[in-house]
Amino acid sequence: KAKPRKTRSRLSPVKRTSPTAHESLRVLTWSDVCPPGDQIVKIAEASSAEVYRVTNKRGTSIIKAIRLPSPIKALTKTQVAAGLVDEEPHSESDVNNELQISEWLSDIPGFAVYKERYIVQGKTTPELLETHQTVQKKMKREDPGRAQYYPSPSRYLDDTKFLVVELGDAGKSLENWELDSADQLWDIFLLETIALARAEEVAMFEHRDLHEGNLCIKQARPPRKRPPTADGFFGYSGLEITILDYGLSRAEDLSNDDAAPIVYDLERDLSLFTSTYNPQCKVYRQMRSFLLRADRDWLPPEAHHVPYAKGIDGPLSWDVYAPYTNVLWLAYTYEYLVENFQGTKRELAKFTKETAELWRYLNPDAPKNVPSFGCAADVACFALEAGWIRQDELLEASTSVIDHEESIIVAKQDVEASPRRTRRQRGAAS
Repeated sequence: KAKPRKTRSRLSPVKRTSPTAHESLRVLTWSDVCPPGDQIVKIAEASSAEVYRVTNKRGTSIIKAIRLPSPIKALTKTQVAAGLVDEEPHSESDVNNELQISEWLSDIPGFAVYKERYIVQGKTTPELLETHQTVQKKMKREDPGRAQYYPSPSRYLDDTKFLVVELGDAGKSLENWELDSADQLWDIFLLETIALARAEEVAMFEHRDLHEGNLCIKQARPPRKRPPTADGFFGYSGLEITILDYGLSRAEDLSNDDAAPIVYDLERDLSLFTSTYNPQCKVYRQMRSFLLRADRDWLPPEAHHVPYAKGIDGPLSWDVYAPYTNVLWLAYTYEYLVENFQGTKRELAKFTKETAELWRYLNPDAPKNVPSFGCAADVACFALEAGWIRQDELLEASTSVIDHEESIIVAKQDVEASPRRTRRQRGAAS
């Protein structure tokens, strides 16, 4: 089988969208976003936003609600005693950076399809409050020690503002998806690999926060039975993936030689690296250790207390392009898929046996004499040369066929002023 090596030449070109950071935005209310009769369901909490699925007669969208600096009702003594800690509102700079990255990647399959963005201001609706409370209760049952970082919608005031980004329907987060067939394991891992490899080529992209809450799964087509004589393993589950949340990501505008990279400086909050609460915390430490040491040995939590610590190339900087971080998150996904598989033991054993050499090069804890993938493109090349995916499938999976999707969110006054509604009202009046 193939040994890891770098390649980016097998992926087709993609167009680059231009930034629209200065466009004028609609100002809506939460009643506009989800009026009575429509459905809103909270599906995830990202590093910079709460993520909801909105469904109405016009279709389904994913919306990311990013709180902007604005007033919010103070925590009560009871809430403080319960350990509630508010997520800080996000600066305009951080928000614009994430949106710019989103625009650069929106033509790549596996990344979010952008629809629109707008400001949502004002108090909550019963539907929004209900789905927030449902998710918090579920989290508390599953993890009693988990802190609630995003404020309850009951605390929103008339002047509380959010930037809401509307995206195409991405399905369920991986943490809420039941993994019941080996075909799903193959497709989820390979689709994530191809998407990251494509993004590396297009924008020197590193996600840097690709845990199970930021990877969404959707049943786009009925699954197909894999013939016993088939050579490859790709494309039988009917699944599509969407990679969300670029709040901690890094990317560059490769069309401008003088442009600085867009980067979130993770040194701003070292608790990301010292925490041991969630399984993904080890990946944050692995990333930072790699930037400091340039090898796979990762440092323990107590070694991450000094911001901008001196590494082999001087003070640590997250500006540098280190696509090995994408490999670390692919390793995390691989382990998550194996550990959370709910199909038969026989299927899982066949999958892990077939991918044993892949894991040898992917494993961050592999012995020092074992070669390592350097980027997601290395992993995609390995999968191609191993025969798991064909060249034509790789090209198809890295080429978008979606041009544009319309917003499904309509302000109340726009609905009332629509020609169809006006004609109906006149007919009723006559």
